[in-house]
Amino acid sequence: MSDASNANGELDQQLLSLEKLDRASPDLWPEQMSGVSDFISSLKSPMSPGPSPHWSGEVEDDIDMLQEFGSLTTASLMEKVRDLQNLAYQLGLDESREMTRGKFLNILDKPNQKS
Repeated sequence: MSDASNANGELDQQLLSLEKLDRASPDLWPEQMSGVSDFISSLKSPMSPGPSPHWSGEVEDDIDMLQEFGSLTTASLMEKVRDLQNLAYQLGLDESREMTRGKFLNILDKPNQKS
């Protein structure tokens, strides 16, 4: 066994590199691309509060609505769905009426181009 461990020790000595890498070398450690340093700095401290994204308010509103719907009973949820269906139907009627009105007033026609 001593021959095997002696051979491993010699192999380790042969594979050992005493080369020092200069970390200032631009070839080995290139400068970061623009925008990457900002991204990295935002990741360095995940616990620090940063500016929230512009869409986070919309997500919070959606979460609040989901929590509201989740707290409703089955009957009150069905009533809410019925109210939404009635509102959608009423909006469809209003849109149809306005489209018909626009047709009669000729506001939807393309103007005739006279040369």
